[in-house]
Amino acid sequence: MGKKREKIKKSRESIQIHNIDDEFETEVFPHGEEPNEKVSGTIFPSQETDDEYFETPTVEEDEKKCVIEMTRRKEKALIEFRCRVEDAILGNYLLRKPKNNGNLVPLSPKESANEIEQLKEITLWGVPIMPSKRHEGTDIVLAKFLKAKDYKVHEALEMLRNTLKWRKEFKADEILDENLGPDIEKLAYINSIDKEGRPLYYQIYGAFKDREMCRKIMTSQENCEMFIRRRVQYMEKSIKQLKFESGGVNSIVQIIDLKNSQGPVTKELRSLFRKTWMLFQNHYPELIHRTIVINVPLWYYVSHVLSSRLKNQRRNSMLSSLRKLVFARPGKAPETLLKFISPENLPVEYGGLQRENDPEFSPDDKASELRVRANTSDRIQIPAPEVGVTIIWDLTVVGCEVGYKEEFVPDDEGSYKVLLQKDKEKKAGESVRNSFYISEPGKIVITIDNYMLKRKKVLYRYKTRPTVPMYVLLKK
Repeated sequence: MGKKREKIKKSRESIQIHNIDDEFETEVFPHGEEPNEKVSGTIFPSQETDDEYFETPTVEEDEKKCVIEMTRRKEKALIEFRCRVEDAILGNYLLRKPKNNGNLVPLSPKESANEIEQLKEITLWGVPIMPSKRHEGTDIVLAKFLKAKDYKVHEALEMLRNTLKWRKEFKADEILDENLGPDIEKLAYINSIDKEGRPLYYQIYGAFKDREMCRKIMTSQENCEMFIRRRVQYMEKSIKQLKFESGGVNSIVQIIDLKNSQGPVTKELRSLFRKTWMLFQNHYPELIHRTIVINVPLWYYVSHVLSSRLKNQRRNSMLSSLRKLVFARPGKAPETLLKFISPENLPVEYGGLQRENDPEFSPDDKASELRVRANTSDRIQIPAPEVGVTIIWDLTVVGCEVGYKEEFVPDDEGSYKVLLQKDKEKKAGESVRNSFYISEPGKIVITIDNYMLKRKKVLYRYKTRPTVPMYVLLKK
C-alpha cells in the first residue's frame, strides 16, 4: 500500500513539473538552497504567490504593448488584404462586383482569360496593384486604403474597387496630357516641397472673388466638370512627384489660401467645392498628409467648427481628414507655414524667401536664424573682407513689425558709414532683398529693433558675387 502511494505521489510531482516547464522558464539551484531573489516569470510549487513576486506593469509597458498589438493588427490586415486583392484579380471580380444573387455575369473562358490578363497589368499612380508582382510600392499603396478604412479589409477592398472603376470612367490616367486652359493657374499651382520633402499643392480661393470667373465656371454642367478635372489634374501632377518606396515621400501637403475670398459663396459653388473634397476623400486615400488653410476669415472658421461638430459621429476617414487640418488667421499665416516649410521653399508672398525664376538664390542656399529678444535690438553682421565683389542678401521677419536699418561699415575707422536702407517699421512677413558693391574691406550691418514684448525670429541668407565696376565697363 505504501509503495502504491509513493508511486502516485511521484506521478503527481512529474505532472506538476511538466506543467511548470510548459508555462515558465525555470532555474536550477544547488541542492538545499532556496532562491532569495525574485525570478521574473518563475513560480515554484513551494512558494506562496505573495504580491512581492509580481510587478505592476508601468504606463510605458502598457503603451509599448498597445503599439505592438496595433502593429500586429496592421500587418495581419495587410497580409489579408494582399490575398484578397490577388484572389480578386485571378478570380476576375476586382472590377466586376457580383449582382444581388451573389453571382457574376457569366463570361466565356476566352473573355475571362483576357480580362484577367488586363487586371494583372493594372497600376495605380504608376504602381502595380497585383501583389505577386512584388513591386516595392504595392504594399505602400494598399496600406493607404487600409488606413483610410481603419484596417477593415472588406471596406478597403470596396474602396479600391470603386477607385479603379472611377479612374477608368474619369480617364484619370490620361488627364496629365490634357490642356485644360490657362485659368487654372489663378486657382492652383504646385510649388516646392515642405521640410520632409512632400510636394506643396496651393489652392487660391481668392480668385473666386472675380465674379466673371465664378460665372464662367457655373454657367454650365460642362464647365463645372472642367473645374473638377482641373483640380484632379493638379492632384495627379503632385502625385507624380511622389516615390512609393521604402523611406520615400508618398503624400503631399495641401495649402488653401482664403485671402480676398468672398463670404459665404453661392450655393452652387459650395456644392462644387464639396464635391471636389469628397472626390479626393474617396479616391485619393491618405495622399494628403496635411491641409493648411491660411488667411482664414472669421466666417470660414466658425463654419468649420460647426460642421466638424456635426460630423463627430461620421466615418473614421472623415474624422481623420479633419484632424489633419491646420488653420491660420491672416496675421499668423507666415508663422504657421514656416513651421512646416523652410524659408527657402516658401514664396515671398507668404513670408518666405523663395522668388520665382530667381537668378541669385536657390533652395540649396539655406537661411540662418536670429532671435531678437523682446524690447531689445540685435544685429546681423555680414563680413565683406574682399574688394571688387557684390554682396546680396535676403531677409524676412516672422511676427509683428520691427524697426529696420541696413548700413555698410568699413574696417577703416576714418571712413564714413554708408546708410543703405532705413525703414521706420518693417511689416511682418515682408521679405527684403538688397545688394551692395564692396569697394573697400568692411561689413554689412543690419539692425533689428524689436519693440514688442515677444521674441521675434529673423531669417536671412547672403552670398557674394564677383562684379566688374560700371566705370570700368564704360571705359571699355
